[in-house]
Formats: sequence, C-alpha cells, structure tokens
Amino acid sequence: MKPRITVLTLGVADLERSLAFYRDGLGLPTEGIVGREFEHGAVAFFDLSGGLKLAIWAQADLAHDTGLPLTPPSPTAFSIGHNVARKEEVDEVMAQASAAGASILKPAQETFWGGYAGYFRDPDGHLWEVAWNPDLLPAD
Repeated sequence: MKPRITVLTLGVADLERSLAFYRDGLGLPTEGIVGREFEHGAVAFFDLSGGLKLAIWAQADLAHDTGLPLTPPSPTAFSIGHNVARKEEVDEVMAQASAAGASILKPAQETFWGGYAGYFRDPDGHLWEVAWNPDLLPAD
C-alpha cells in the first residue's frame, strides 16, 4: 500500500444540511450532490489541497454499502486536522465554523506542544482540530 489517502468520507445524517455547512459555511469547493440517480448513491465531493477530496455520504447509505449496522457516530474515534500558516488564522477559521453552525468544543488556546489550537464539531458530530503549529506549515 502506498502512503496516501485520496478521499476522506464522512457519514452524515442529512446530506443537504452537511452540503450547506461545508460549501456555504466553510467555503469548500464542490459541484454539489451527485449520484442521485443511484439508490444509495447520492454523495458530495469537496476539493482539498494536494488532490485530497472530502466526501459526505448519508450515513445510512454508507452502512448499506459496507453491510455494517447503522450506529451513532463517536466524535472521539478520530479528528480531522486543519493546520494553518498563522496563529491568527486559527481564530478566523473557528469563527467561520461557528457562524456556519459548528459547535465550538474547545476555544482556540495555547497548547502544551507550543502551538495554538481549538476544536469544533460539525453538525453531525465530526471532530475538527484547527491548529497553528510552528513546526508544521500547511502545503499552501
């Protein structure tokens, strides 16, 4: 296996609501929902840096496709990291997420590792960390 991830798919309760959050609230580029002509196929893709895509797919459809039972998501199973180039950007992104409908779980603050970070949860409970790490700069 080559060390890369090409698509990160989030199971969501309401595809339209999540589309609005990520597209309109956070400003992620997308062509909107595609695949509606297929049973269990409606999905939206967002273009991220480095060719990575974020996908949102109805959690019930993801469960159907995998054959796994539909279960409540666990917000502590994983987090999505969004690193920024400047400390001030952390506060800007956190404010944007809050305005889009995210729940701020941990306001941005100095970290034990010398950075500055905060956490928010999207409308489906997915955990995002927004961080400025002086030792790790984002690609763009």
